[in-house]
Amino acid sequence: MTAVSNHPRYFALIPAAGVGARMEAGSPKQYLPIAGKPMLRHALDAFLASPLIAHTYVVVSAEDGQIDAVVPQGNNSGVTVLRCGGATRMETILNALQALHGSIDAHDQVLVHDAARPGLTPALIAKLITEVGAHPAGGLLALPVVDTVKRAGPGSLSAQTVPRDGLWLAQTPQMFSYALLHRALSQAPDPQAITDDASAVEALGLAPRLVEGHPRNLKVTLPRDIHTAELYLSHP
Repeated sequence: MTAVSNHPRYFALIPAAGVGARMEAGSPKQYLPIAGKPMLRHALDAFLASPLIAHTYVVVSAEDGQIDAVVPQGNNSGVTVLRCGGATRMETILNALQALHGSIDAHDQVLVHDAARPGLTPALIAKLITEVGAHPAGGLLALPVVDTVKRAGPGSLSAQTVPRDGLWLAQTPQMFSYALLHRALSQAPDPQAITDDASAVEALGLAPRLVEGHPRNLKVTLPRDIHTAELYLSHP
C-alpha cells in the first residue's frame, strides 16, 4: 500500500474498451485518425502534457490488438495499459479501479475521460482540478445549455419547450476521489440509469461541482463529428 499523503495525487483513467458502433467504422472509434493521429492519442497527450497528472491509465479489452501502437512505450512513459475492459463503460471503470486497489490511495483523485473526446487540453484539466478543489463530491466539466430546448412528441413534432435554466451538458473529465468513485459505481442501484460517473455519485445523494468546459471538448459520436473535432484541433 502506498504511503498516504495529506495532498491528493491526480490520476487519469481513460476507458477505451468500446466498439463505437454509431461511427459505422471498421474499427473501434478511439483508433480512428483525427488530425494526423488516433483519436485516443489526442486525449492521452493532453494528460501527458499536464504537470498535475501523476499517471495515466488506459483501459482496453483483453483482446485489443491496436493499443500498443498508440500509447508511448517505456517505464517512464507516464501511461499504463490495463487490459481489463468490460462489456459496459461502468464495468470497464470498475474493473480498472479494482485492478488499481492498493496503488492509489482512497483520497487520491481519479479523472475519468472519454477516449472519444480528443479536444481536451492541459488548461481544461487544470481548470477542473482548481475549481473542484476539495469539494467532497468531486466535479466535472460541463457546458451550460444556451439553445432553446424542445421535447419531441410522436412523429418528431415539437410538443414542449423545456426551460433551459440550470441545464448543463456533461463533458469529461469527471473527477472524484478513488474511494467515492468506487463506492458510487459499486452501489449503483440501476446500472442502466448510470450514463456517466457523476450520475452514479448523484445516486448517493451527493452533488458534484459543475465546471464550465469548452465546446472543443466535444464527444465524437457520429461521422460528422470528426470534421468539427479536426477544426478545433487545428487551432490549439
